[in-house]
Amino acid sequence: MSVVHVHIWKGRTVEQKRAAAEAITDAMVEHLGVHRDGLHVTFQDYELGDWARAGVLGIDRKDIPKDELDTYR
Repeated sequence: MSVVHVHIWKGRTVEQKRAAAEAITDAMVEHLGVHRDGLHVTFQDYELGDWARAGVLGIDRKDIPKDELDTYR
């Protein structure tokens, strides 16, 4: 059994996660030789206020355009 944990900001659609799960699975099978049926992919969604980088919460980041940040709110 293999497990891939994906930690992302909240706001992605089910369709986006479905596509990501398929792409991750394909990559793991191709590059690491894992068995497709034994691979688990999990998604952990975080609110912008629950994630910080370099001491700055996601909601306070200045390096991401406001309109892009708004898609995660």
